[in-house]
Amino acid sequence: MLRLCVSSQRVGYQPGMEPIRVGLVADPAAPTAIARRLTDLGPLDGSGHWDITVLSEPFTTGSEDVGVAVGRLQDRAREHDWDLVVGLTELPLHDHEGRHLLVETDPEQRTAVLSLPALGGLRMHTRTRRAVRSLLTDMSDPHPTDEHHVTLPRRRGHWRLLTGMVLANRPWLLVPGLKSALVAALATGAVATVNSTVWLLASSMSWWRLVVATVASIALVVGWLVIDGELWDRPDDDSTQARHRSRLYNGSTLLTLTAGVLICYAALYVVNLAWAYFVLDPDVMGSYLQNPMSHADLFVLTWFVASAATLGGGLGSGLESDEAIRAAAYSKREQDRRDRLSHD
Repeated sequence: MLRLCVSSQRVGYQPGMEPIRVGLVADPAAPTAIARRLTDLGPLDGSGHWDITVLSEPFTTGSEDVGVAVGRLQDRAREHDWDLVVGLTELPLHDHEGRHLLVETDPEQRTAVLSLPALGGLRMHTRTRRAVRSLLTDMSDPHPTDEHHVTLPRRRGHWRLLTGMVLANRPWLLVPGLKSALVAALATGAVATVNSTVWLLASSMSWWRLVVATVASIALVVGWLVIDGELWDRPDDDSTQARHRSRLYNGSTLLTLTAGVLICYAALYVVNLAWAYFVLDPDVMGSYLQNPMSHADLFVLTWFVASAATLGGGLGSGLESDEAIRAAAYSKREQDRRDRLSHD
């Protein structure tokens, strides 16, 4: 059997020795969950065995040079006697030229940092598994390559990174965090559905006005949540990198909140539509409005009610908990990360 042998000068395979000790240092929450599903990884050629240990802790901040993160990982490798170490971070990373990084490696020290958002967010487990296996295989080679980092394409890579950041925020977790707003919106919608004035307003609105009402209600709720939760990130300094980082954080926060509110809006629409079909008779509505009505008109009524209820419920309530805030904003998790690293 082959094993990775560590010395002060060089790392390489030696026959008849123990498995390679691998450390995966992962940011808390989603990166840790992904890392724990990688403990069964092994070389594709079956030439050895990787003994993988997962350590859940933040090891870098967005404002630091990626080399600082590599240094911290090397410290953890010495503490735990690991032969190889890979850091999995939820942060977007940049090189000295401002390009988005997917991977930064130190072949001599057998250390690598992988930015999970740079993988794009879709099929995250599969892509991470492939990337980590490739990194470990390359670093196990006694003659590693000289490639120290992998960057993303400038234009396409920006949108890929932003998509990965939004999915890393897990916008669906905002729904429990918005439950007080959702309950208020449901109550508002239930009352509005049986209000004859609302029937009249809904029947008089054209489709484009309904679209504007939907967009405006969602935008106002998202804006209120940003203000209420103090989620807007401001640059630490006037540098280009700091401003770019803040734009990324704020863009991902807005998209995450928008996705969360849209999920709530869709749920509100479905519940209100079921309620309208249960309690309303189109013939009664038509006789009151002096205009023939059908069950199809209930879809329009529910559309209008959902927009009004979303606005009333969202502005009447804030985020339910700090956990929901951290799930929605990189800036909040960044502050937590800095606090934890400052105590280490």
